[in-house]
Amino acid sequence: MLAAAESVQLGYGGVSLVSRACGLSRATISKGINELAVPALPEDRIRRSGGGRRKLAERDPKLPSLLESLVEPLARGEPESPLRWTCKSTRTRAQQYRIRRPGGGRKLTETKDPTVVTALERMLTDEVAGDPMTDQKWIRSSLSRLSKRLQEEGHQASTTTVARLLKKMGFSLKANKRKQGRLGCPERDEQFKYIASQKERFITTGLPVISIDTKKTELIGEFMNKGRTWRRQAEEVNEHDFPGAAKCRAVPFGIYDIVRNEGHVYVGMSNNTPAFAVHSVARWWQDNGHRSYPNASSLLILADSGGSNGCRARAWKLSLQQKLCNESGLTVTVCHYPTGCSKWNPVEHRLFSFISRNWEGKPLKTLEIMLGYIRGATTVTGLSVKAFLDEAYYGRGQKVTRDDMARLNVEPHTVCPKWNYTMYPAAKEGGHS
Repeated sequence: MLAAAESVQLGYGGVSLVSRACGLSRATISKGINELAVPALPEDRIRRSGGGRRKLAERDPKLPSLLESLVEPLARGEPESPLRWTCKSTRTRAQQYRIRRPGGGRKLTETKDPTVVTALERMLTDEVAGDPMTDQKWIRSSLSRLSKRLQEEGHQASTTTVARLLKKMGFSLKANKRKQGRLGCPERDEQFKYIASQKERFITTGLPVISIDTKKTELIGEFMNKGRTWRRQAEEVNEHDFPGAAKCRAVPFGIYDIVRNEGHVYVGMSNNTPAFAVHSVARWWQDNGHRSYPNASSLLILADSGGSNGCRARAWKLSLQQKLCNESGLTVTVCHYPTGCSKWNPVEHRLFSFISRNWEGKPLKTLEIMLGYIRGATTVTGLSVKAFLDEAYYGRGQKVTRDDMARLNVEPHTVCPKWNYTMYPAAKEGGHS
């Protein structure tokens, strides 16, 4: 009986068949099979002879012969035998038998189509958003939309497959914490697609693409900074974060070069104004941009819809015309992210988030310390950051008249013209208008 049991292949359903044939429970049948397969204990046992629970064979003398008659046909290798039994009592016994040969079964989608992972990563380039203060990221499109887009490109990937691949990339389902985007914006998806097409067009032609924004204003001094660091003793800071007790205010304006994975942060000490934003972009082009892109005559800027570089700020467009287009001779294309969608701006989750993580839990006591933390931000993908101090004063309330706007050499795009426009250098005879 023992040899017959050991020769039986592991399968499902056999215990139930024996249970119905014998009129015993499945647990009893499993215990009986184990007892038949386990050798007898040695004579020098602690328990006295005959003690303990009686074996099933002793309680029911007919059980061994009945089990043997059911198992024997399959043990002899008869293919038509209806019995396939399984034992779940020990992991060792379960590992001794296999239902499927090694390497058998249906292959994973990424094994049959290795390019599906690359295609999904390419789609996520313009779908991923992130919080600049944490490492949290999320995806704009649903699983069904991503699956449909993959099918349109010739990749067969169900929503289950897409979810499994996303989990391998570090994504998972999370509860909502805040509203993403503004409701009632029908042009939102259209603008995202247009931004993606503009980025691809500039990158493929070797032209620079930068993402810009102003980070949160920081108070310089003995102020608490969120986060924790490994220390023997906690560093003491002021009890209250009163602005009057600060040495100064720091306004970091970030410029992220998408192609070269480089960040440039210009820390101002006055106000976050359009003039400060444009001056930072112009300074980046003079110090680094024209060297990195010596043959470039055009520049693509990705910005938010509000703030100092907002789509409705007149001073922003006037400063772009005067300080960047006219002085450098660049043709500047600006694409604004829809209102409420600033988290999709690459500078937020590719530059600002790592700066915040680098100085979390560390008081920004001086400007030099702050600049050091900014320069020390890096990633495994090779992000490099440079930081500069801008001590100039930028006053608020710059007046821009209608005549100033009329002299702008700007051309709105046909797609979402309020968010997309191109500015040319000073108009000449026969130039753009």
